[in-house]
Amino acid sequence: MAAFIKYVTFDCADPRRLSAFWSEVTGYVPLTQGDDFAALAAPHERGVRGILFWQVPEPKTAKSRMHIDLASKEPEAEIERLVGLGATTVEQREGNGTSLDRNAGP
Repeated sequence: MAAFIKYVTFDCADPRRLSAFWSEVTGYVPLTQGDDFAALAAPHERGVRGILFWQVPEPKTAKSRMHIDLASKEPEAEIERLVGLGATTVEQREGNGTSLDRNAGP
């Protein structure tokens, strides 16, 4: 039997804050939390089963090599909603028949 991905895990300074933000963004539901972690569960069987936020003492020191790609049928409205939740727009690009808005979470 092959292994499966149970969580995509993010090291962070404030797991509760980030899990609340990503819960609003994705519709993933709070699963469990402790003093140094918070976990979200997928609301249905599509996609990644869970997202885990783990508190680490050290600050981020380099560019992350991982990111989350989101899609929406109404991208302008979704970007506006994400900014309202605390995201900030870092970059906007267009080309090859598509557009990209790069945002950072809170």
